[in-house]
Amino acid sequence: MRLRYDLDHPEAAKDVLLFYRAHEVDRLLPGDRYLKRLIRPLYNRLHHRQKVTGFGVSFAMLCKGLERAGYRVHRNAYALARANPDYPVGVIGGSAILKDWSLPNPAILGPSLFDQPGQAPRLFDDPRFKSYVCLARWMYDMFETVYRDRCVTWFAGIDSEAWPDLSGHPKDLDFLIYDKVLWDHDQYQTTLIDPVVRTLEARGLTHHTIRYRHYDHESFRSLLARARGLIFLCENETQGIAYQEAMASNVPVLAWDRGYWADPQWKLHWAAPPPASSVPFFSDACGERFVGLDDFPERLDRFMAGRAGYQPRRYVLENLSFEQSAALYAAAYFAAASA
Repeated sequence: MRLRYDLDHPEAAKDVLLFYRAHEVDRLLPGDRYLKRLIRPLYNRLHHRQKVTGFGVSFAMLCKGLERAGYRVHRNAYALARANPDYPVGVIGGSAILKDWSLPNPAILGPSLFDQPGQAPRLFDDPRFKSYVCLARWMYDMFETVYRDRCVTWFAGIDSEAWPDLSGHPKDLDFLIYDKVLWDHDQYQTTLIDPVVRTLEARGLTHHTIRYRHYDHESFRSLLARARGLIFLCENETQGIAYQEAMASNVPVLAWDRGYWADPQWKLHWAAPPPASSVPFFSDACGERFVGLDDFPERLDRFMAGRAGYQPRRYVLENLSFEQSAALYAAAYFAAASA
């Protein structure tokens, strides 16, 4: 199958070749990731936790957005790419996908391949690689320090039909607390999460807590229907699909946003942690942010006073749509052919 691509009319091209491999690591023994591939389907039948990583969800949303925009998405079609060596490809997922990468096609890389550019500082020595996709603006700024003039921005569109407006449902929870603290969780349980809960209880505010990866989408949607607000606790986010699903459901967000990248990798490459955000797609219409416990009571007061006036779903519809997502990625993707 020959794919047509006219440099003078790139918008006429309707085929997008995407290559994805999930991020995998050995946990206990060398090579145990291969065993996990075999037992994962059975394990997934036995639990109700999240079964797809955020990277997998992001990839699925990219495909869905492109297909809704009229593109034919070809997933892991290696033979098709080899038959069209000048046609661009997109490479997404864990960095292992680039090991022994053999396709000659011009490639747009990311998101999700690397946590920070120091993991592959000479990435663009390979002439096949044209650009790197970053989600949050803070990630773009961090990757640009090494991949100068090679970075592009993109976001996964939020499915506003799958996450409808739930503001009209009966509410019996003042807050759903979303615990996505990734590093030093035991410490933050004592110094952040428990004090936040005590503050809510001192004010007579009802709450329920869920932890990242310990729930499924149906239970999350059911809890959002009951909640008047979401308290989002995470050190930093590249996109933050879960809090954006809450916003699409018209549930306003009170977010812990301390302002810097928490991953210990920063110590290998910077004198201080790079700036980062836990809610990189956000505005005053979506809710409030707090830096730490010192300003949490005051921000909680502001949130409670303004709760009826927030319009988070409108923000999602205007800024995080599938249409916008597909247009951003397609522009960067087809630009790779002429780079």
